Amino acid sequence: MLNLYAARWCPHCMKTEEFFKKNNIRYNYIDIEIQTDEVVRKVIEVNGGFDWVVPTLEYNGIWREGKVFNEKELILDLKNMGIGGHSD
Repeated sequence: MLNLYAARWCPHCMKTEEFFKKNNIRYNYIDIEIQTDEVVRKVIEVNGGFDWVVPTLEYNGIWREGKVFNEKELILDLKNMGIGGHSD
């Protein structure tokens, strides 16, 4: 299952979530602001080690750092992660 590390106030997270819903991509929403230190440290590591950035994605151990929402780039990144039109 695709994991979406996000924050409710983040407009790029909201757009990413809308994209997933519109395209029937199943995902787990993980609110970064209520996670354990271990989870937050991993998201920080994925994003260069300075701070957490959302939306950060993870699928089967493959991570995508937090990025500004760009539909074409997201589609390409999801394909590179092994996610087509639907995810498990």
